Amino acid sequence: MPKTLVNLDPDDKAWLDQEARRRKLPMTELVRQAVHSYRQREQNQTPPALDDVLARTAGLWRRGDGLSWQQRLRGEWDDTA
Repeated sequence: MPKTLVNLDPDDKAWLDQEARRRKLPMTELVRQAVHSYRQREQNQTPPALDDVLARTAGLWRRGDGLSWQQRLRGEWDDTA
């Protein structure tokens, strides 16, 4: 695992040391968990790129020709006007 040097405010470092003792974890493990949680939260808030969505959803439609389906539905909208 690569090592990283991080500068913290003294109050934050003191809190981190205290929290690590309270949880009976090494301070480095607590930092790893915090970074992982932050990363998960950020990735869930960032919308995926269109290319990624298209790649993940390609081939899901199983009801025949999608364009015909869309045109039929849109035709229903015209009939109600």
